[in-house]
Amino acid sequence: MKVPGTKYDPETRDWRPSGEIKIFFGSSAQHLQPLICDYLNLEPGKYERQMFSNENIFIKLGESVRGKDVYVVQTMSSPVHENFFEMLIMVDALKRDSAARVNVVIPYLCYGRSDKKDQPRVPITARLVANMIEAAGVDRWMTVDLHAGQVQGFFNIPGDVIRAFYLLSDYVRDKNIPDLTVVSADLGYAKQARNWGEALGMPVALVEKRRVDNAERPEVMSIIGSVEGRNVLLVDDEVNTGSSIVNAVKICRDSGCKDVYLAFTHGFMTPKTFEKLKPLGLKEIILTDTIAQAPDSLPNMTVLSVGPLLAEIIARAHQGRSVGELFNE
Repeated sequence: MKVPGTKYDPETRDWRPSGEIKIFFGSSAQHLQPLICDYLNLEPGKYERQMFSNENIFIKLGESVRGKDVYVVQTMSSPVHENFFEMLIMVDALKRDSAARVNVVIPYLCYGRSDKKDQPRVPITARLVANMIEAAGVDRWMTVDLHAGQVQGFFNIPGDVIRAFYLLSDYVRDKNIPDLTVVSADLGYAKQARNWGEALGMPVALVEKRRVDNAERPEVMSIIGSVEGRNVLLVDDEVNTGSSIVNAVKICRDSGCKDVYLAFTHGFMTPKTFEKLKPLGLKEIILTDTIAQAPDSLPNMTVLSVGPLLAEIIARAHQGRSVGELFNE
């Protein structure tokens, strides 16, 4: 059955938006606006946002989106719950203005670690987040590097998980670091670390650790593999407090490594995180801007933008072209 504001695409056998594309940037994604809009040759959507004294958020669209393919870019940085709910309210406003399709682009998706019931009487919050996004009326979602792949299964609507691995690994490859060993800062990241090793043609080692409670204080156990006399590239999907990195750097240096580089996708960084990372003497800290970073946070910090990558994914989703093709998948 034809959906208003759409046309039938015989290639995908689906009704696709026939109207123009519109893109709105939430409060936490303003840093991505210039690169994405320049890439797509679009003006950002206009809206009014107000926070009342009772902390209720008010959104009013500044233009019509009737019959259009709309994209909302919002990352779940601090304040997480305010940014998350702002996105849901904006989606509701767009649906009520008769947008043909509403897509959310969430560079960093919150609660990705709460993906299973690994203790008695605990929630699976990632599933709740997925349910809330669907309930708001979202037609499609996109994100970058989920902490746990099974979170994709919590959604009953189409979605794309974009890998920042290619962006990060290309940058590291161009540096031509000699005698390099890729080290996973977490056993849970071992598969991705192997991908790093294959992409760079370098050996891989793993840091084994365990947590003694629900606090963000992991206890490092040992390193699997050899880093003696070699430069080390520590890799992970996200860094929050920095405690895991401190422990991983210590065990690598105790094992006789030379320089240590750090590469990860999501930097949920706080002043305390910077305090922990600054004295480590890392050669370079490489991350993306899925969460906005202050440019002068640390002198050895390199921030790679996911803006052009997200813009290309948005263009492909709008045109009904393959996303996996972009990564030869």
